[in-house]
Amino acid sequence: MDSVTIAGAASMAAGTTAPVLRVAGLRVAYGGIQAVKGVDLEIGPGELIALIGANGAGKTTSLRAITGSLPWAGSIEYLGASTRGVAAHELLHRGLVMVPEGRGIFTRMTVTENLLMGAYSRNDKAGISHDLDEQYATFPRLRERAGQLAGNLSGGEQQMLAMARALMSRPKLLLLDEPSMGLSPIMVEKIFDVIRAASARGMPILLVEQNALLALEAADRAYVLDSGAITLSGKADDLLHDPKVREAYLGE
Repeated sequence: MDSVTIAGAASMAAGTTAPVLRVAGLRVAYGGIQAVKGVDLEIGPGELIALIGANGAGKTTSLRAITGSLPWAGSIEYLGASTRGVAAHELLHRGLVMVPEGRGIFTRMTVTENLLMGAYSRNDKAGISHDLDEQYATFPRLRERAGQLAGNLSGGEQQMLAMARALMSRPKLLLLDEPSMGLSPIMVEKIFDVIRAASARGMPILLVEQNALLALEAADRAYVLDSGAITLSGKADDLLHDPKVREAYLGE
């Protein structure tokens, strides 16, 4: 086993707190094509975990399987219980929330209506109102456009909205799929500020990100996915300085 992998495994073994998410032997097939080939990963309480890899490596497929959006084989445990047979909407009610690649906002709803949809499973009116104000404070541009249709927002504003909508649900585990894709450098910096702030508050996060440098700089630990299988794992800082990672994903 690679020394980086050993370091990552030892780090998890040293902790006594049960993981928020444990994935073992995850396999996903499209027809006769095996897109994910036995992925193992864990997320502990409060951890920000990066999942990096080339396009087509199986990152998005893995996230969709974890959220119950695709059929899968293997084992997925969330908050100590198997998710086998649990519908995607039920996992959402249990706090497993994903911001998908492409944002997935409701284009014919206003910004405010989108945000309130993020809290549709909640019934604490005071808490929802507080969180709405908090998201508008975090993303002032959304406050300026509160009454506008979400479909009329720029790409960066739509990504802000997708992030804010997810946070309105008060996730127990937040999955992010390529949050920086197609955004300007300034907007990427803003999105990652929000990601780091959520992590600092103790929210467990699984981050799939095309910008490996940003992902590894933000994360506590990381996994490298190649052709549907995990090839490296360990502390994010160790992977950031691993020659194989730097050559393959950091252009060095």
